[in-house]
Amino acid sequence: RFLPTTMAASSSPVSPAEEGRTMLAYMIPNAGDTHGEVRRIPIPQPPPNFALIKVLRAGVCNTDLEILQGYMGFHGVLGHEFVGRVVKVNAADAELKSKWTNQRVCGDINVGCADCAICDNAKGLDDRSGCCQMSRNHCPNRTVLGILNHNGTMAEYLTLPVSNLHRVPDDMSDEVAVFSEPLAAACRIVEQGLVRYDGQHPDRVAILGDGKLGLMIAEVLGREHASRLGASSAAPPVLFGKHQHKLDLVRESAGVDCRPVADCKDEKAFNGVAAEYAGKFDVVVDATGSPAGLSLAAGLCRPMGTLVLKSTCAAGDQFNAAPFVIDELKVIGSRCGPIDRALELLALDDSSTGQLKPLGVSKYVTKTFPLSEAADAIKCAAERTTMKVQIICSEE
Repeated sequence: RFLPTTMAASSSPVSPAEEGRTMLAYMIPNAGDTHGEVRRIPIPQPPPNFALIKVLRAGVCNTDLEILQGYMGFHGVLGHEFVGRVVKVNAADAELKSKWTNQRVCGDINVGCADCAICDNAKGLDDRSGCCQMSRNHCPNRTVLGILNHNGTMAEYLTLPVSNLHRVPDDMSDEVAVFSEPLAAACRIVEQGLVRYDGQHPDRVAILGDGKLGLMIAEVLGREHASRLGASSAAPPVLFGKHQHKLDLVRESAGVDCRPVADCKDEKAFNGVAAEYAGKFDVVVDATGSPAGLSLAAGLCRPMGTLVLKSTCAAGDQFNAAPFVIDELKVIGSRCGPIDRALELLALDDSSTGQLKPLGVSKYVTKTFPLSEAADAIKCAAERTTMKVQIICSEE
């Protein structure tokens, strides 16, 4: 599934024959490299029960930037957010081919081996409490699109198992559909059942971090609160962030209470948290990507509450585990989520029934680049003022 690539892009003309066998791709040449480059590489051939997908758009994620700093030791084609069109299905089943060929799709990024007890759900772990969708996310032999031993989305073509694909609604734009993967990661918190929506005593929820992931989580948890509790007097989720202009993106539409993160800090307090907020939340979601944010999250969480980790960060030598032990906090990781649910949320529009407002994710797109300028797209994505960068990989 991982295709080593050595054909470098060249300023010399490409013959029609070569162009028909090759594609443009933004890739990391060697494990540990802190730079990528656009190259012309062979078009991948889908293994049995895989689809060849023409990539229309790809998104640039913070994980991509971390990979370019050496995370996961990855080399190959970067990227895991995409929307594309199926051009070929390698399957003996004619019905399966007919179902997916020419469909516009996005996809689950974890590719299981399809040959182990986890993938087969032989022990029923998918249905066990605390193991929701174990087979989708946690095959021990998995590859991960653009992250682990599987070429990614910043290319003209990619391959994925047919079982990983999700059809994109016809009336949804490519720009919007690319958000399915990051929004699904936010939906994972709900899928895991980490927030309790009891009618009498629903969980009080805090979200730390107003980066792209924090805002996606606010979009999801705010709407989940409205969907489950309606006009209840229960307090909505609180999003703490540093940037007023980012908080304003979700303040009205998502149904969350947005507050400056400085409000919940008190350097004089033993735990660094202002008394008004210390231990006041049943569930705290840390999307800051920093050890300082993790410590603050622990201080906001009540004893025996739940701390959800949504971003990867190294704790460092000064990490203090005492608050987690003393307050008996449940620390739970949360990663890839249900893309079908993300597509449902992305499909909300002004004509949708119910209380849920459209997400309007186009507001997050700072700039788009052609695939030939992928290096510039990466640079733009790394700027602090940038929200979301998308790469146009192919035109229809």
